Amino acid sequence: MSTDTTASVSTHILDTSVGSPARGVAVRLAARAGRDGDWQALGGSATDADGRCKDLPALPEGTTHVRLDFEVERYFEQDPATTPQRADAQQDAPANRDSETFFPEVTVTFAVRPGEHYHVPLLLNPFGYSVYRGS
Repeated sequence: MSTDTTASVSTHILDTSVGSPARGVAVRLAARAGRDGDWQALGGSATDADGRCKDLPALPEGTTHVRLDFEVERYFEQDPATTPQRADAQQDAPANRDSETFFPEVTVTFAVRPGEHYHVPLLLNPFGYSVYRGS
């Protein structure tokens, strides 16, 4: 929920290598006030079965910049047999797919304005990613 003095943030992750949400990815949230301000760790969450973090901490008043840190390496190291969205894709993947994650972490930093909501989806695969401001 946003007010006139704070911004709010949400995110979700889609594993584009299998076309499904990425479940169980740890996400940390940090904020700062001003370009030269110190980063304040606010806490984190993990993506649910829909690839969404529904319980990210609220941003403090005066926040101008936000950083989302996605810990994606562990997601790609999961056993495909226990990860339904990846199990079907695994049969078509190279045998060494799980041992090769080029980006073990993804950090996204963006500017915010009070009263605005920012939804920042992460489109992810073992060798690349993209982000955008969603709605």
